[in-house]
Amino acid sequence: MDNILALHRELADKTYRHGGYKAFKINDPKPRDIHKASVRDRLLHHAIHRILYPHFDRKFIHDSYSCRLDKGTHRAMDRFQCFSLKVSRNNTQTCWVLKCDIRKFFASIDHSILRVILSKRIGDRDVLRLLSQVIESFNGKIGIGLPLGNLTSQLLVNIYMNEFDQFAKRQLKIRHYIRYADDFVILHDDMAYLENVLPKISDFLETRLKLTLHPDKVFIKTYASGVDFLGWVHFPHHRILRTSTKRRMMKNITKNPKNETIQSYLGLLSHGNAKKLEESVKKSATC
Repeated sequence: MDNILALHRELADKTYRHGGYKAFKINDPKPRDIHKASVRDRLLHHAIHRILYPHFDRKFIHDSYSCRLDKGTHRAMDRFQCFSLKVSRNNTQTCWVLKCDIRKFFASIDHSILRVILSKRIGDRDVLRLLSQVIESFNGKIGIGLPLGNLTSQLLVNIYMNEFDQFAKRQLKIRHYIRYADDFVILHDDMAYLENVLPKISDFLETRLKLTLHPDKVFIKTYASGVDFLGWVHFPHHRILRTSTKRRMMKNITKNPKNETIQSYLGLLSHGNAKKLEESVKKSATC
């Protein structure tokens, strides 16, 4: 309680200063650098998120699914399937998919651009000053990057990418567009349309947000050939777990065959067509 009251006084007196971070690495599945703030600062992050999330969430487009209430990966995948049926007219014509990924997403967020975006949406100078404290607290490259470990980072990157979402929907007039964090897909019945829109997307990201598309993770292909999106490979009539995810899952089960682990993976597999894989997981539980 003494620490909470001290934090309250600092905020009221406008003397609050964000502390440093503890850094560690995880493999999820690729190596990621996580930066953990102190309990004191994390308490403030939750307070900021609790107040600002409702204010910004209603300004986001419907088809932004990352770190939002009543959204998430499963709803994004269901929306992807819904869009594919519309574009292909119930699988009677070819559906083309443009899949894009932003390179080093969190590490590339430009602080000055983010502050300008926030200043257009928030009129309170004290709130803006506090947000600047949080944004500038992370010392990656000077003026660039947000820490993966902060709850506020999830909201801030959605605010940042909302600029692109609005561009895609309002200026490019893209109807079938879905974004989850730094992954996004566009579905259309004309491959030439997607080839034409891609440079416009790349140019906006680079000039307005200083973000670049990952050169190895941008492709245009037919839905029928299988589209890798959010850990699953999607086809017109089914979806299967990505091979690398499947291998990692079985490896984790071998290392940690607890019932909680088994049930967690069975829950994951229930969202796709994976009966044989479910049987393999259940057998692992009995071994």
